[in-house]
Amino acid sequence: METQNSKQIPRAHVAMVPTPGIGHLIPQVELAKRLVHQHNFLVTIFIPTIDDGRGSSMEPQRQVLESLPTSISTIFLPPVSFDDLPDDVRMETRITLTLARSLSSLRDALKVLAESTRLVALVVDIFGSAAFDVANEFGVPVYIFFTTTAMVLSLIFHLPELDVKFSCEYRDVPEPVQLPGCVPINGRDFADPFQQRKNEAYRIFLSFSKQYLVAAGIMVNSFMDLETGAFKALMEGDSSFKPPPVYPVGPLVQTGSTNETNNDRRHECLKWLDEQPSESVLFVCFGSGGTLSPEQLNELALGLEMSGQRFLWVVRSPHERAANATYFGIQSMKDPFDFLPKGFLDRTKGVGLVVPSWSPQVQVLRHGSTGGFLSHCGWNSILESIVHGVPIIAWPLYAEQKMNAVLLIDDLKVSFRVKVNENGLVGREDIANYAKGLIQGEEGKLLRSKMRALKDAAANALSPDGSSTKSLAQVAQKWKNLESETK
Repeated sequence: METQNSKQIPRAHVAMVPTPGIGHLIPQVELAKRLVHQHNFLVTIFIPTIDDGRGSSMEPQRQVLESLPTSISTIFLPPVSFDDLPDDVRMETRITLTLARSLSSLRDALKVLAESTRLVALVVDIFGSAAFDVANEFGVPVYIFFTTTAMVLSLIFHLPELDVKFSCEYRDVPEPVQLPGCVPINGRDFADPFQQRKNEAYRIFLSFSKQYLVAAGIMVNSFMDLETGAFKALMEGDSSFKPPPVYPVGPLVQTGSTNETNNDRRHECLKWLDEQPSESVLFVCFGSGGTLSPEQLNELALGLEMSGQRFLWVVRSPHERAANATYFGIQSMKDPFDFLPKGFLDRTKGVGLVVPSWSPQVQVLRHGSTGGFLSHCGWNSILESIVHGVPIIAWPLYAEQKMNAVLLIDDLKVSFRVKVNENGLVGREDIANYAKGLIQGEEGKLLRSKMRALKDAAANALSPDGSSTKSLAQVAQKWKNLESETK
């Protein structure tokens, strides 16, 4: 309950701006919740939107936002148009332009907020550096909330150095690249925007390497025990750059639906999981933006069948524009079941369950019957898997997912990684072996044990005296000090 005194002195206010994609919004919402519940801030989230004439939907975002506490407000900015862009513009370029083309409406919205509240910070995500100048206009410090790994952040800071050192494409560099504090990584595993150096997306990330340096701080959705070497190197800097303060504040993940305890409203897959033995089910899901070709979908189905293992598969229809389309909410209207091998559903009935398009991933990973996760290695999915102690079969598809897979396999050693054959496919026999090995094999048991240790480390990081809790408290205290200076 608010006291009379608290009503007279408005609470400090933080503005947040995610960029398109549910994977960017979810962790920023979780950060907002912690700022409200642990540090008593008010938060307003400004959400850029798109009108690209291709049926993009904001419904997933609205569902995430509908149950927020009253201390968190949300404002959808007017949609921007991409009519002038060619269809083959990379996803990362579209994301960056969405915010860049929303700056006028963001400026107007921030002006109202700054005049009516004690605005102490603007928080943007990876693609949000275009908003730096707007924050400066209002004298508000700008912080980056980096929604993936410290390894990727390190690569961005070292990109100018690598750009000068190598003239070829990074995938053609013969030796692995050694980023400070990180495991060596082959250039072919660099994030997708770095794979075409003449593409605008690569130039955008080169500009980020300089723009990030003027941020007041960078919060990273990872934790110290997960990427100790990378964080220490970032915090120290080196001769080529001196970063702003870096704060590991993760893992910030969804905690689940408020309706999950209502048995009548529970998703059918959770009821099915209730009937399966402990840690016996392989969960197969490629995230909100991951789709496979019809040929690969067929191989995956036959591989799961061949394995004889229990599985829960969230199947999505192939899409001609793949991640670039599904990332922006453009869904295929085709029935995903139409792409499954003839008779597959009947042959696997009782052993596997196939659900179309979506499942409550957090509740599935939390469930005691889930023994493994075949994943596209999106960072949110990886963190959810770590928080719930579920080992992974890494099947990276796009964005920075190959780098995430390298972290899982070469550094943390909690995952298998699929291999593509000469036909550009992951074959059914290999899929069967991965599934059987993870659920039943000795190596799978070892991966599960290591993942449980990471689960404990994640819980410790977020405990009242944990490293991430203390790190976020440092940021909050800076904002509170700024607030007291302006009173």
